[in-house]
Amino acid sequence: SEMNELADRLLAAIVAGDMDAMRSIYAPDAALWHNFDQRDQTVEENLLALAGLHRRLRNIRYVDVRRFVSPGGFVQQHVLTGDAKGGPVRMPAMVRFWVEHGRVTRLEEYLDTAQAMVMYRP
Repeated sequence: SEMNELADRLLAAIVAGDMDAMRSIYAPDAALWHNFDQRDQTVEENLLALAGLHRRLRNIRYVDVRRFVSPGGFVQQHVLTGDAKGGPVRMPAMVRFWVEHGRVTRLEEYLDTAQAMVMYRP
């Protein structure tokens, strides 16, 4: 379906660190919210955060991906994995995506930040 194709393109762009591809998937005024800071990020703020992820994590992969189409978008559950200086990372997450005209207009991501702390160890 259209939603699965969009989601697959987004994951591939994130894994590749392809900021232009990610920018093309997000609507220009998309809002990206995370449970750990509870504020909306702009597209550019989110791209900076994803660039930081690539500086801290190698061999990024999404595993155990489960996706459900929902009204106006989709919900995805996955585990982000990779290798950080502090050891292996395995970060489960759940994300709700809103999509209009083939682009992500909003996402709300829920994850346990304790899993991410491995990326910040020396």
